[in-house]
Amino acid sequence: MVTSVPRLVIAAPASGSGKTTVATGLMAAFASRGLAVSPHKVGPDYIDPGYHALATGRVGRNLDAYLCGADLIAPLFAQGARGCDLAVVEGVMGLYDGAAGQGELASTAHVAKLLRAPVVLVVDASSQSRSVAALVHGFASWDPEVRVAGVILNKVGSERHEAMLREALDESGVPVLGALRRASQVSTPSRHLGLVPVAERRGEALEAVAALAEQVRRGCDLDVLFALARSAPALSGAAWDAAEVVGSSPPPPLPVPKLGGSAPKPPVARRARPQTPDGLDGARRGLRKAPVVAVAGGPAFTFSYAEHAELLAAAGAEVVTFDPLRDEQLPEGTGGLVIGGGFPEVYAPELSANEPLRKAVADLALSGAPVAAECAGLLYLSRELDGQPMCGVLDATARMDARLTLGYRDAVAVSDSVLAPAGTRMRGHEFHRTVVEPGAGAAPAWGVRAPERRVEGFVQQGVHASYLHTHWASEPGVARRFVERCLTS
Repeated sequence: MVTSVPRLVIAAPASGSGKTTVATGLMAAFASRGLAVSPHKVGPDYIDPGYHALATGRVGRNLDAYLCGADLIAPLFAQGARGCDLAVVEGVMGLYDGAAGQGELASTAHVAKLLRAPVVLVVDASSQSRSVAALVHGFASWDPEVRVAGVILNKVGSERHEAMLREALDESGVPVLGALRRASQVSTPSRHLGLVPVAERRGEALEAVAALAEQVRRGCDLDVLFALARSAPALSGAAWDAAEVVGSSPPPPLPVPKLGGSAPKPPVARRARPQTPDGLDGARRGLRKAPVVAVAGGPAFTFSYAEHAELLAAAGAEVVTFDPLRDEQLPEGTGGLVIGGGFPEVYAPELSANEPLRKAVADLALSGAPVAAECAGLLYLSRELDGQPMCGVLDATARMDARLTLGYRDAVAVSDSVLAPAGTRMRGHEFHRTVVEPGAGAAPAWGVRAPERRVEGFVQQGVHASYLHTHWASEPGVARRFVERCLTS
């Protein structure tokens, strides 16, 4: 199979240069021309893809060579870009910044090479003139395998300033493809973990994306940029397919649930499906009910990779989203629960006030049904968060902290759980300003090697809760094991 989707990687010398502004504006500007634009983000970030989705009307997808491995980057890209006219990939940090101590791994440059895509460098020109040529020359010549094919100047002060910058860059051999004025910059609010997610400000976010599109249309040569995207050579290899990878993964052994109390098991799923989780048809294995897997969403829980829901569905689940801020009960027939990351600390009073849902979550967990929680989900399952009562599934308290915990992690499962047998190795990412103080009654979930050796997270009955964000595309057996547990709990 060959993927020939035109594509661009939007990079920068450093964070804060304007990658998100330019990438989102380009996506929206091209989409307004009637093109089907596939949005992508290098690295583990969950927030920028939300803005990309608004700009394009398509799911924003991450390309992380650390979490998923380099071999999956092109297949995941091909799956997301299927049927599109153009793909725009927003980079992470500076062009050559990757996983700490791992060379180019997971950098924007690394992903650009894996995709054989031209790179457009966004440069914050607000405090320089002729020096911009030296900066661009250095980035363009650092790695001959990275094709820095153009520059977009950001935060340009005036027509005279722009003329000086263009004159300097004429000597660099890297063409200027656009210039955005400082006075017309669109403001996007931020807080302790970056931009405010789209789900919390959808109306304002739509206006901001429209303004970014107009800014880019005025300041960039879209025709030249599209021609540059079309110069990317074809990629060989099959697109990633959730059904295929789930069907080909070996069936993992399931832990035996230890049920506590006398709480009833969750009700059975509401409809049958002819496809069983391991891909065998009903005639060979018999029809089984499709378990309902409830996935937390809404403003408090916005961090989730699209591939997780796709893998769960491919494994035989009926995936239903609910909002813990609004919904007082879990979806009908819930047999498993996934609570991803987000900002429960911002909504702690509202989450706490929804007592009926907190009780429903606690009852489901007590029944032994599988529950997978990452970061924000971990906080929600604790006894309390900043003094506000939470679900009380875990004997732990959580609070905000001034220290930012951030970075990639190599992890090994130290306890059998609904996600993985002990000994399973996965890579993850931590990103939070909270601390969880554990009590008793749960085994640790992961052994983490860096930045220091420690155990982390909780495994208790059917619950797996951890600060670690993982990408299940790297280990599709996780989804299959989770759905199998839904069927047996």
